[in-house]
Amino acid sequence: MKQATLHQLKVFEAAARHSSFTRAAEELFLTQPTVSMQIKQLTKSVGLPLFEQVGKRLYLTEAGRELFATCRQIFGNIAQYEMKVADLKGLKQGQLRLAVITTAKYFIPRLLGPFCELYPGIDISLQVTNHEQILERMSQNLDDLYIMSQVPDNMDVNCEAFLENPLIVFAPVNHPLSKEKNIPIQRLSNEPFIMREPGSGTRRAVQSLFEEQGVTVKVKLELGSNEAIKQAIAGGLGISVLSRHTLLLDASDFSILDVQHFPIQRHWYMVYPGGKQLSIVARTYYDYLLTAARNFVDQNTDTLSSTLEPISE
Repeated sequence: MKQATLHQLKVFEAAARHSSFTRAAEELFLTQPTVSMQIKQLTKSVGLPLFEQVGKRLYLTEAGRELFATCRQIFGNIAQYEMKVADLKGLKQGQLRLAVITTAKYFIPRLLGPFCELYPGIDISLQVTNHEQILERMSQNLDDLYIMSQVPDNMDVNCEAFLENPLIVFAPVNHPLSKEKNIPIQRLSNEPFIMREPGSGTRRAVQSLFEEQGVTVKVKLELGSNEAIKQAIAGGLGISVLSRHTLLLDASDFSILDVQHFPIQRHWYMVYPGGKQLSIVARTYYDYLLTAARNFVDQNTDTLSSTLEPISE
C-alpha cells in the first residue's frame, strides 16, 4: 500500500460504492479507462484482487470490502478536519448530506433555502426516497442526517422530534362527507380507499389505527407517491390519508374530512446512527432546524387554517 495515492483511493471508493467503473467515471468526471487504470495500480499496491466480476455484476472481494471501509473512514476524517479548520477560521464550509422521506420534500426545501443563505460555503446533497431506502442508507452510513416520520425500532439511532406531522383524511373537493362533522371512523368502510404502497410509514400508521378500531376499508388503488394519490383523489377515485404537509401548495383542491380519531398525531424526526459523531456542518444544520421548524409552523398556520378548520384536534 506504500505506493497507493489518495486519488486512487477516491476512485476506488466511488467504484465500490456504485459497483460500477462506468458510474464512478461519471461521478468523478474521468474516462472509464482512467478509472480502470487507477484501480489496476491500486490492486497492484495492495497485492490482492479488490473486485471480482460475476456475469455482468461487479462485487468487492474480502480485501476490497476492508479497503472500502477504510476509505470511508479516511475520507470522513479528512472532511471532519477540513470543516474544523473552516470553523476555526470563523467559517462554515463543507458538505451536508441529507436523506429525507418522500413526504418531507414538501417542507425541507423551504427550510434549506434560508440555511444556504446563512452559510453559502456549505454544499448540500439531498436524497429523497422511501422509508425502506432510508433505512438502507442509514445502515451504510451514507448521509449526515436523516429526516423521517417513523424512528426505526431495530436500529441503534439518535433521534429528536422537531416538527408535528399529523395525518388527515383527504377527499375530493365536493365529497358528500365534506359538510359533516365528527364522522364515525366506521363510515370509511363505505368509501373507495387509496393506500400508499406496502412499506410506507404512512400506510403502517393508518393500518394500525384501522385495526385498533376494527375498520376494514375497500382498497381501490395502491400508489407509490403522495402526488399520485392526490391526483387520484382530485380525479374522484377515492379518499386517502396523507400528511397535512402535502397540502401546503394546493389546499383548495381537496376536502379534509372531520373523522373521529383523526388526525393521527405523528412527528418528523432528525435521526442519525448511534455512536456517529456529527460533523460541524451537520450539527449546525441540526441546531438550525430545531428553530427553523418552529418558525415554519407559524408562517404556514394561516395558509392551512381555512382548509383544516373542520378538523377537531
